[in-house]
Amino acid sequence: MATTRTATTTWHGSLTDGAGRVELDSSGLGGFDVTWASRANDPDGRTSPEELIGAAHSSCFSMALSSALAKAETPPETLETRADVTFQPGEGITGIH
Repeated sequence: MATTRTATTTWHGSLTDGAGRVELDSSGLGGFDVTWASRANDPDGRTSPEELIGAAHSSCFSMALSSALAKAETPPETLETRADVTFQPGEGITGIH
C-alpha cells in the first residue's frame, strides 16, 4: 500500500532577506526554521533543504540495509548512516555522499 507523507514550508520575503518554516505535517513532530543564510552559509540553529534531504537519504538507507541484513539472517544491532549533501549557490546540489 502506498503511503504519502506531507511537509509544508511557509516562506516570507525575498530569497536573501526572507525566512521560512518547514512543518512536518504527517508526523506532527513540529517544524524547523530555514533561511538562505542557513542554506548557503552558517546554519546558526536553522536547517536547510540539503540537511533534510540528508536525513531522508540516511534513514532510508539504514532501513533498507537493516532489511537486507535481516533477510540474510545477519540482523544488525546498530547501524549509523551519514549522508553529506553538498550545495553550491548558483548551481544547486552538487553531490550526495
